[in-house]
Amino acid sequence: MKLLVDSGATKADWIALDDEGNRLFTTQTLGLSPEVINKEEALERLEARFDIYNNRKDVSNLFFYGAGCGTDRMKTYMSNVFKEFFPNADVVVKEDTYAAAYATNPSNEKAIICILGTGSNCSYFDGEQLIQKVQSLGYIAMDDCSGNRFGRDLIRAYYFNKMPKHLSDKFAAEYNLDPDVIKHNLYKEPNPNAYLATFAKFLIQNKEEAFIKKIITDAMQVFVENYILQFDDAREIPVHFVGSIAFYLKAELDEVLSANGLKLGNVLRRPIDGLIEYHELN
Repeated sequence: MKLLVDSGATKADWIALDDEGNRLFTTQTLGLSPEVINKEEALERLEARFDIYNNRKDVSNLFFYGAGCGTDRMKTYMSNVFKEFFPNADVVVKEDTYAAAYATNPSNEKAIICILGTGSNCSYFDGEQLIQKVQSLGYIAMDDCSGNRFGRDLIRAYYFNKMPKHLSDKFAAEYNLDPDVIKHNLYKEPNPNAYLATFAKFLIQNKEEAFIKKIITDAMQVFVENYILQFDDAREIPVHFVGSIAFYLKAELDEVLSANGLKLGNVLRRPIDGLIEYHELN
């Protein structure tokens, strides 16, 4: 049995395939980012899914593409977790940008590959390898234009009284904005980045509001300048995106990229289905 896993910080999509490439089962777990959970939490999340736990000894190959797995130390860390849980599996761990590259760019052409979901990332794909000029420092220091950054922006706008009243009233009606609740989720609960990203739904639903549109456009412009334009031939190759933020804000993304002389390529909400095709061919 082969397991393909695409994991963000919020959730992980799993697909099990037999030796002929037939789909055996699909499932989801909570995200398995080593930046925000420890070994015990990772194992608990695996054990919580009966279909994964019940088949763990039958897995011969595990291909894990995960947020927070961009360094050798984190790859080794997650490999050791999986080798303990899947005792008979050969384990390959790569950062989640590889899943985005394989899913959006099946012909393996030169492209820039971006992730805009709970977190964010950007890499140059030369047809074989991903090259990064910006090493992510996680959601506190970076994650420009991500769901968690948009959540942070909305909360700050609300508390600094920058949000127009009709929006702030609507915002307060949809979320529990009690300061103790917010601080508890940010400092006492696991995955504060995923908690912040839950507020991004409000931003997407109200994206036509001038105040919200400016937040979106400004964040996208920062992402373009800090990440995409660091690559010399950025304006000569397509820029592909994966993630819910990119998917639901595709029109706004196209507008900002066009204004910067960039070409928007493929935009996928989830790369997991594209990974099946890639692994069938490879």
